[in-house]
Amino acid sequence: MNYLVKTPCGTLQGCEGRVPGTAAYKGIRYATAGRWEYPTQVTAWEGIYDATHYGNCSYQPRAFYNEAESAEKAFYYNEFRKGETYTYSEDCLFLNIFTPDTAQEGDDLPVLIYIHGGGFTGGCGHEKHFDGPVWPDKGVIGVTLNYRLGPLGFACLPELKQEAGITGNYGLFDQLTAMRWVKDNIASFGGDPENITIMGQSAGAMSVQQHCLSPLSEGLFQKAVMSSGGGVSKLMSAQLPEKTYDFWHAVMEAAGCQNLEAFRALPVQTLFATWQNLKKSMKGGQPSPCLDGRLVVGTGAELLKAGKQHPISYMAGSTSEDVMPPVIYQMGKNWCAAQEKPSYAWFFDRRLPGDDNGAWHSSDLWYWFGTLENCWRPMTRKDHVLSNQMTSYLTNFCKYGDPNGAGLTAWLPMGKSQSKVLCLGEADTHMGKADMLKLTKTMLTNKAVGE
Repeated sequence: MNYLVKTPCGTLQGCEGRVPGTAAYKGIRYATAGRWEYPTQVTAWEGIYDATHYGNCSYQPRAFYNEAESAEKAFYYNEFRKGETYTYSEDCLFLNIFTPDTAQEGDDLPVLIYIHGGGFTGGCGHEKHFDGPVWPDKGVIGVTLNYRLGPLGFACLPELKQEAGITGNYGLFDQLTAMRWVKDNIASFGGDPENITIMGQSAGAMSVQQHCLSPLSEGLFQKAVMSSGGGVSKLMSAQLPEKTYDFWHAVMEAAGCQNLEAFRALPVQTLFATWQNLKKSMKGGQPSPCLDGRLVVGTGAELLKAGKQHPISYMAGSTSEDVMPPVIYQMGKNWCAAQEKPSYAWFFDRRLPGDDNGAWHSSDLWYWFGTLENCWRPMTRKDHVLSNQMTSYLTNFCKYGDPNGAGLTAWLPMGKSQSKVLCLGEADTHMGKADMLKLTKTMLTNKAVGE
């Protein structure tokens, strides 16, 4: 096959995908942006675009040290990145598309856009667990993407607000622009621009929720999935950008920058080092969504109470050894229960083979993506059966707004008289409830950290 696709932007050269019978189009530039500028969507390129290699990742702390030698980063490094090589740049607005290799315009296949987590400070769209999802094998086109992280994606300054009318959330606007690019171009890959689902985990789930509450994203997607970060909590509420101005001015001053022009020209390694150093002693340095007034127009609690969330179907869930497991578990349940359209909650407790860390934060991603072959762990038949179930539920949801299908345990939507969740993991898949006392004990004793 030649893996050539003609899009409204121009022609792309893709390559064979990881999964037999699939094609991959990697490193597609969806937008451009200077430092602390809002993204401009790409609408054309010259010649044939080489989409056979993944694009740059956003600069992040691990870009400036050898992660293999960092004891505190060892777990997630060994799990998701060991042996891989990543390039980092401020020029990082790239996405990847995975399709059946027979897909063509007019097929109208459902589309799943995935937003990675990493605390808004790390990660990219092509780590091992994201590299070649099995979704196309089940009739769903997959998209992963990179967006700006850390100080590049979430700094807030009054000088920037004066310049653009708003400040902050550059990383969220990157995600929004990627969604717009997909909607405008995915038909060329065989996708249906009117049947798009967005999904994210951890900070990615928090991002998905912001888009589900935003007036700017209306019509860009029809369903949403949130893992380990979806739902409303005072612990995860967006704040006014003004509350972080003092912090970012302190970073400017510590870096010796007299004005915005100098701050924009500051070497990126110095920017990250100064930010990380001050973050230890000052509040306001943790990158997160802020109330910019355009994309994020209110807190989750306010908007949910007012019924401002997109009126679509949702899936939301968490893991048994998650970060704050009882809180995250209840958030997902409550979010699904608050929706008018059928919405589905899950709980994942598979104790992954290879160690005794249980179902740690992010562990479910191997199963949702169906990329167990990329993992170092001695996965068993049980793991492959579970992953096949989970990818079937997920792709059914993308197709129909209902995860149920032939051969699958019935998954009941949340409702006033139905408060059980789908339990995925150690026992046979079934409707049930998590043990809140056990989750609370885990929260107080768990050494697992998120990423």
